[in-house]
Amino acid sequence: MTTTKKTSTTPAGSGFSEAERAAMKDRAEELKASGRGGAKKADNLRATLAKIAEMQDEDRVIAERVHAVVARVAPELDASTWYGMPAYRNADGKIVCFFKAKDKFGERYATLGFEGAARLDDGAMWPTSYALTTMTAAEEKRIEELVRRAAG
Repeated sequence: MTTTKKTSTTPAGSGFSEAERAAMKDRAEELKASGRGGAKKADNLRATLAKIAEMQDEDRVIAERVHAVVARVAPELDASTWYGMPAYRNADGKIVCFFKAKDKFGERYATLGFEGAARLDDGAMWPTSYALTTMTAAEEKRIEELVRRAAG
């Protein structure tokens, strides 16, 4: 009987990568701020814009355009951060969509993702995230449609 050794890029015994630990730390800070009652809409918007500004140029440009689309087509969604990523919440405080920079976890593309509060249901199976490598007018139009439907 042969066994295979599972390899990992994380230090032995840690279980989480450095990027994953940083995301969890960001989320803990977000929860702490909301527990203090300090998570006002303006504060959340500033935090979201600050996270976007920290991104590498390629991701930052896409994130800025995604943010502009969400603000334009779904103004009822509130900008916030979620695990250190720009995210947009509905009136119930549930995440509808988020933007994950490709550098967040060392991926080859950025991601526009949708959570359970997004109203994208289409039969028994539908996509909940989309890879973004560039943002042309065609991608912007598709994102407008998705966000409008998700916020529904």
